[in-house]
Amino acid sequence: MTQMDGLCAHENPVIAYRARRLLAGEPEYTPAMRRLREAVGASEMAARLLLALNGERFNPYRKWQGPHWTLYSLAEIGFPAGDPRLLPLRQRVMDWMFAPAFLKPPMTAFLPDQPQRPRRCASMEGNAIWSQLVLGIVDEARLPLLVERLAAFQWPDGGWNCDKRPGAQTSSVQETLLPLRGLAAWQRAAGDERAQKAADRAAEFLLARRLLWRRRDGALIQPEWGGPVDKIHYPIRFYDVLSALLVMTEMGRVRDPRCQDALDLLESKRLPDGTFPVEWSNVTQADQIETRGPFADWGIIHKKKGNAFVTVDALYVLREAGRTV
Repeated sequence: MTQMDGLCAHENPVIAYRARRLLAGEPEYTPAMRRLREAVGASEMAARLLLALNGERFNPYRKWQGPHWTLYSLAEIGFPAGDPRLLPLRQRVMDWMFAPAFLKPPMTAFLPDQPQRPRRCASMEGNAIWSQLVLGIVDEARLPLLVERLAAFQWPDGGWNCDKRPGAQTSSVQETLLPLRGLAAWQRAAGDERAQKAADRAAEFLLARRLLWRRRDGALIQPEWGGPVDKIHYPIRFYDVLSALLVMTEMGRVRDPRCQDALDLLESKRLPDGTFPVEWSNVTQADQIETRGPFADWGIIHKKKGNAFVTVDALYVLREAGRTV
């Protein structure tokens, strides 16, 4: 049995569904895939993530159990689209994002001498757009406004940044990847020309750095938060080698020559058994609402042991890049 066959037949329906969709290329509308996605919805992972429905008193962005991150995680596992139980979570996220305080300090800052560089954690909008599209719970009235906000707040270099220090003159890779993913997903769904232009500009910002290396001296980008970019992160991914390549793959740009060095790095992480490890994580599984960890078990987190979730993503990226899998 090949590595792909094993993943497609995995006992965890979340992994099997992702593998059959990404690696085997099975259309989502077939009866078999519909049944498998229903199994995802009935899975232990889904049940654990839905425990967050009980955390109504928490801030929508609370790490990692607030509605924002719950919707992101459910989208990540392929939870069935259109489930009405998710609408209250969506409502809380959108009410929070459209509250007057959201676009004021400390959430958002406009420096008087830098009107073209609004300080905004645009990963929030990016995640919200992507999650609602994947989960089929789009806020038809307000989600397009988030897309417009991202385009309006985009920096001259094509990215976004939440760093409020006046000396911050360049966009942040961590605050650029998730808006890029959201905008690209919106463009695919809605054919929005403005979203396409903004996504292309953001992609160029990252590709100009070969995804992981600084332009001025070729050194590895060293973020102040979010973990080392040359390690594979999971399940929360702001920016790392695999998530950057995954978004480029979703955009159809992973064969751009500027992705080659990152692809080489990813290939070098393959373990002897053909799997890929999680090398860095900022989460620990939780059993209670009061803790900060995610409820679900996202598999093995060990630099020398393979993780099925990231193995699916890594094999998908490499195959789409024309590499041997």
